[in-house]
Amino acid sequence: MPDLAQIGHTLSVWLLPVLFAITLHEAAHGWTADKLGDDTARRLGRVTANPLAHVDPFGTVVLPGVLVLLGSPFVFGWAKPVPVAFHRLHRPKRDMVLVAAAGPAANILMAVLAAWAMHFTDLPPARLGEWLHANFNNAVLANVFLAAFNLIPLPPLDGGRILTGLLPGFLAWRFARIERLGLLILLLAAVVVPLAARELGYAFNPVLWVLMPIAEALFALVLALGFW
Repeated sequence: MPDLAQIGHTLSVWLLPVLFAITLHEAAHGWTADKLGDDTARRLGRVTANPLAHVDPFGTVVLPGVLVLLGSPFVFGWAKPVPVAFHRLHRPKRDMVLVAAAGPAANILMAVLAAWAMHFTDLPPARLGEWLHANFNNAVLANVFLAAFNLIPLPPLDGGRILTGLLPGFLAWRFARIERLGLLILLLAAVVVPLAARELGYAFNPVLWVLMPIAEALFALVLALGFW
C-alpha cells in the first residue's frame, strides 16, 4: 500500500518549484515579445506571473507529478506555449533570439534566487525550515534542468530558435525547416534510441549527452551567483 504521507510530502516540495519554473518560463517569452513590439501575449493575458494563465493540465501538472512519484532522475514538462507573431517584432531576426532566450534566462534567474533563499531557511522553526529548504533546492534543480533542456539547439526548443536567429539568412532558413520534425526527432533521441541501445547492451542517450554539459555549466553559474 502506498505511503500517502510520503507521497504528499514529495508533491509538496516539488509542486511549486516545477509549476513556477514552467509557467514563468512562458511568461518571460510573452513579456519580452511585448517589449519588442508584439503585444499578442499581453492581449491574451499571458504576460503574468499567475500560473493559472499558463498551465497545461497534462504538461504542467500530470506529467511532472507522475515523474516525481516514479522517482525519475529528472523532471520535465511544459506550459501552454505563448503565441508570438515574429513579424510584428521591431527587428524580427534579432528579436526572435531575445524572445527565445528570455525563457531560459528567467529559469536561471529563478534558480539563483532560490539558491540565495536557501541560506535563510534556518530562521523559521526547524520543520518549516526543512520544508522550505527542500522547495528552494528543488527550485534550483527544476529551473536549471528546464533551462538546459530548452537550450538544446533543436527547433522548436528555445535553443533551436536562438541558433536560427544567429545563423546567416540562407542557413537559418534551412535550419528552421527542421522545426516541423523537431518534436519527432526529440522523441526518437530521448526515448527510442536509448531503448534500442539498451536492447543491444549499450547505455546511450543522445539527449542526456547534449543536456548534461549544458546543465553542468548552468549549475556552475548558479553556484557562482547564488553561493549555493
